[in-house]
Amino acid sequence: MTGTAVDLIWLPPALALLGFVLNGTLALTRPTAKTLVSVIGAGVLLAAFAASIAVFSAFVGLHADEPVVLRYWSWIPVGTLQGDVALQVDQLSLVMLLVVTGVGSLIHLFSIGYMKEDPGYARYFAYLNLFVFFMLVLVLGASFPVMFVGWEGVGLCSYLLIGFWYNDAANATAGRKAFIMNRIGDFGFMVAMFMIFWSTGSLDFGTVFTHAPNALAAGGRTVTVITLFLFLGCTGKSAQIPLYTWLPDAMAGPTPVSALIHAATMVTAGVYLVARCNLLFAMAPVSSAVVAGVGALTALFAATIALKQWDIKKVLAYSTISQLGYMFLGVGTGAISAGMFHLITHAFFKALLFLGSGSVIHALSGEQDMRKMGALWAKIPTTAKTFLAGTLAIAGIPPLAGFFSKDEILGKTFEHSPGLWLIGFITAGLTALYMFRLVFMTFFGRSRVDHEVEHHIHESPKTMTVPLMILAVLSVIGGWIGWPAALGGSNRFEHFLEPVVAARSSENSWSAHGAAVASHSAETEYGLMLASVLIALVGIWLAYQLYIKNPATPGKLAASWPWLYRIVYRKYYVDEIYDAMFVNRAKDLGTALGVFDARIVDRLGVDGTGWLTRFTSDVSIWWDKWIVDGLVNFAGRVVQIASYPVRMLQTGLFSSYALLIVLGVIILLGYYGHRVMQLLR
Repeated sequence: MTGTAVDLIWLPPALALLGFVLNGTLALTRPTAKTLVSVIGAGVLLAAFAASIAVFSAFVGLHADEPVVLRYWSWIPVGTLQGDVALQVDQLSLVMLLVVTGVGSLIHLFSIGYMKEDPGYARYFAYLNLFVFFMLVLVLGASFPVMFVGWEGVGLCSYLLIGFWYNDAANATAGRKAFIMNRIGDFGFMVAMFMIFWSTGSLDFGTVFTHAPNALAAGGRTVTVITLFLFLGCTGKSAQIPLYTWLPDAMAGPTPVSALIHAATMVTAGVYLVARCNLLFAMAPVSSAVVAGVGALTALFAATIALKQWDIKKVLAYSTISQLGYMFLGVGTGAISAGMFHLITHAFFKALLFLGSGSVIHALSGEQDMRKMGALWAKIPTTAKTFLAGTLAIAGIPPLAGFFSKDEILGKTFEHSPGLWLIGFITAGLTALYMFRLVFMTFFGRSRVDHEVEHHIHESPKTMTVPLMILAVLSVIGGWIGWPAALGGSNRFEHFLEPVVAARSSENSWSAHGAAVASHSAETEYGLMLASVLIALVGIWLAYQLYIKNPATPGKLAASWPWLYRIVYRKYYVDEIYDAMFVNRAKDLGTALGVFDARIVDRLGVDGTGWLTRFTSDVSIWWDKWIVDGLVNFAGRVVQIASYPVRMLQTGLFSSYALLIVLGVIILLGYYGHRVMQLLR
């Protein structure tokens, strides 16, 4: 314990868990008590954010370069594995703590207005509070097992929230898809944990990262395999190639859920994991190259798909996948601070964009197709203006937040690999293009809103617009914490994270290709900044030409290259390929077993169907009775037989125990008396 407010690090997750318990109870007992649910649901998050600020201030006041680890109780004392329930406070965990509780609080406030008419209101806030609790466990855990509890917990909550309206088959399917796709990545995380324990003898972050340089050979096979399995976990949780397909379908849930998943919590977990394990990735240049390469390809791939989506939330979903690719491009090339910096700014403007899209959908009575929008600027002005601020930020227009973080990633990438920089550079232009395509189709041009809906267009209530305004301000000034030295700043955010990521830079300076890195000149840095701004402006200009000045042109282009339009619109048929390779083959196997079952029944003349089910059931019963129960009963019988002599002495009669005590004393006196007589002789 430190004797400061840092000791209160347990309070933010405890408050979120308390909110889940209280709102979960209300969901079962008083589901219509919406005012109380709102106070609890948003109140615990605001209190958690206040506690987070107190912890942050106290830790900064300590001027500590080493993490503060607070251990509460022993959890897994098994042999050499001594796993404690412990939380770790350092610069990296504090950054995530503030993002999760701060942005999460605004999303909870927005949800009060957005979900007020939903009959599952209390259940919704219970799930939302639980989601935040598990995310806080993930980012504050001081060991891989504690982190994994949070990792699995957010996967569970994503299933519950994406499929929140489970009566709709599409929503339920989307929830299952997210859950199953994430299990693939989680398998990689588990294998990596087993290998880390086998190699270092521990799963505590401090011990692992201390022993890793001696226990693992830099560039060796073991550390490479460990980090590749860790990254497999990241591709599932953070929706990177090839496990990204669940995230667009996650739009089936309520829009604030999309904001929470995409902006502040679950999908950033993979980036956080790489940042937390930056020392291991520093020792594995091949894995770092894979992280950077997959990130760059995912960023470009998702950006091209976003160009031809019509659902306003689907555009933002593919935008998230693309921006996560940027973050992995940063952390993969060793620019841990740059990747985390973009994580923060992205939380601001992506939460704003998702909540803004929710406000648009709310105004249009549930409409999500951009082809049925247009000319909304004057009708929902607060939503429109704040949405424009978020769009300028994600496009990388200075001095908004996205410019500083995205430019830092591109600058660091150029030092390591000009080829990867070019991919990121092109993606920056595409980002501006598809985002301003969304803005122009939604808020400008002619109105394409259905006649029945147009009469009901209205601005959202204050509970929704105030969070939008706060996030808009953060989207404008949020990047100033990392104002670069080249523009007269001091890179404060990078310096703040130095105690956590310094190991990466001091351990090596490998590029994605294993070569030494040399910083570029000031002239090159200015040139890269100018190029990133120009490509964004080109994207905005092109969107204006296509969707405002000449709105018929996109249709003509699609007619000229129908095959290209079809491929991009169908998202390169990746979902269809996965269905053909895995989903449909699993269905075929089930069908084949059913046919086989029927034929066996017909041949053998067995009454009824399901012989295979009955057979496996019989085998299962036999296994449970003779193997599982048999082993347990055998162990109990051995103990029973071995304890028989002792049990005979346990009569329950005081006189018997007194007699045994007297006999014992006589035996002891006789023994020691004999020894004394021998000594006297």
